[in-house]
Amino acid sequence: MSKKITQKDINDAVWKACDTFRGSIDPSVYKDYVLTMLFLKYLSDVHDDKMDVYLKKYNGDVERSKRAMQHERFIVPEHSHFKYLYEHRNEANIGELINIALTDLEEANREKLYSEDGAGIFQNIDFNSSKLGEPKDKNQRLKTLLIDFKSDKLDLRPSHLDGNDIIGGAYMFLIENFASDARRIFTPREVSTLIAKLTKSKPGSRICDPTCGSGFLLIKAGEEVGTIISPYTDKKPMVVPGHWR
Repeated sequence: MSKKITQKDINDAVWKACDTFRGSIDPSVYKDYVLTMLFLKYLSDVHDDKMDVYLKKYNGDVERSKRAMQHERFIVPEHSHFKYLYEHRNEANIGELINIALTDLEEANREKLYSEDGAGIFQNIDFNSSKLGEPKDKNQRLKTLLIDFKSDKLDLRPSHLDGNDIIGGAYMFLIENFASDARRIFTPREVSTLIAKLTKSKPGSRICDPTCGSGFLLIKAGEEVGTIISPYTDKKPMVVPGHWR
């Protein structure tokens, strides 16, 4: 790929994907589905990027490359991969297939995707919920969502991105716009950053936001402390859905 994918490319593509739900389902309902799909697509694309590196390193030896992948920061089971779900987008039980994919992704990464109280970060996300409409309408919405995320502008492999924390940026872009769309109070990015800096918290500190909404302030505080870590790297922050629930 000659042209790197920019922050704006991803923001525009993800926001367009919201059109699948807009007008028929309240943003407070569908935002979790879009944000979760963004996270799943990112993990899948990073997985593929790493796999390509190992295949090149081991001269195309698939089995050896798969064994090496088991030592990566995140494990992505085959049926939890975005590609698998996209290939099964026409199935009548696609909502159930996505739920299974998320559950098994959590199980494969318990130390990272489970909270201290033992709850998985996707526990409140049900892609088979009646909130998404009658079965026929729900299946069509989920199929369209998968097609939207298959866009070339949403190829989230690190080697294709113009920036190290571009996914975190897209996540913040969505949270900000969902809050605006629903006319809810949202602390501006600049204010959150300033407050986070003023706390001057040290690594290992426990930070409480008694009026936590989207969790943006806590995320910015985590970035300042340096405790929010992205998949496959120990350097850049990554927003993971459910961490503030």
